[in-house]
Amino acid sequence: MNDDVILKERHGNVIVLSMNSNPHNIMGPRLLTPLVAAMREAVEQGGRAIVLRSNLRNFCAGADVTLFDALIEEATTGKAQAPTMELTVLDILQAFEALPIPIVASVRGACLGGGLELALASDYVVAAASAKLGSVESALGLHPLMGGIQRQVQRIGLARAKEMSMLGRRYDAETLERWGLINLVVSDERLDAVALSVATELANGPTVAHAATKKIAAIAANEGVEAADLVMAELQKPIWASKDVKAGLASFLAQGPGLTKFEGC
Repeated sequence: MNDDVILKERHGNVIVLSMNSNPHNIMGPRLLTPLVAAMREAVEQGGRAIVLRSNLRNFCAGADVTLFDALIEEATTGKAQAPTMELTVLDILQAFEALPIPIVASVRGACLGGGLELALASDYVVAAASAKLGSVESALGLHPLMGGIQRQVQRIGLARAKEMSMLGRRYDAETLERWGLINLVVSDERLDAVALSVATELANGPTVAHAATKKIAAIAANEGVEAADLVMAELQKPIWASKDVKAGLASFLAQGPGLTKFEGC
C-alpha cells in the first residue's frame, strides 16, 4: 500500500493529485499541508492544469474534529492556544484562488463539510452520479468553517445557501448541478476520464489568459463588478505580452478559430 498522502501523476500538461489519506481523506495538517505544496510544485514543474481527486472511496469526508479542541478552549477561557495547523483557513483558500492554473475537482463518494469546501475552492467541479455532497457541520453544532457559506451564496443564492448550511443535508450530485453549485455530473465509470478530459482542454488552452481570468473572476466575486472593471486592463497586460495571443491571432487569421496550439506562455 502506498503511504504517500498525495499521489502525483502527469498526463501531458495536466498534473493529477490524488488524495490518499486513509480512511476518508479527513482534513487536517496531514492532508492539507502536502496538498498545497503539491499544487505549487505542479506549477513549478510546468503543469498547466490540475485534477484534484481521491485515491480512496470518498473524496473527503470532512475535517479532523480533534482540531477543534483548541478553538473551544480559547473561546471558553479567552486564552490563545498554540496553533494546530501550519496553514490557516485563509492560507488554504488563497492557495487555491491564487494558483495561476485551473483546478478541476473530481468528486466521488462522500464530499462533506470541509471536503465540499475544497471542491468549491476549485475552478471546475465534476462529480460522479452516485456522489453525495453537503455542508453537514450543523450536526456538530457548527457551520462551514472554510468559506463554504459565502461560496454557496455566490453560486446558488442566499436561500439555497442557508438551506445547505442550516439543514445539513446530503444532496445528490444531480440536484447540485441543477442548482448551479457544481459544473457537471457524469456516470461513475466515466468520472476519471471526463475530469482528465476537461483538465486537458484547459491545460492546452492559453494559460496566461486563464490566470488572468481567475484573478478577475475572484475580484468580481469578492469585491463586485465595478472593482473588476477598474483592474481589468492591468490584469490583461500579461495576455498581450504572451506568445499565446500572438499565435492565437495568427492562427485565427490563417485558419479560422479553434486550431491554435497554445504553448502556455
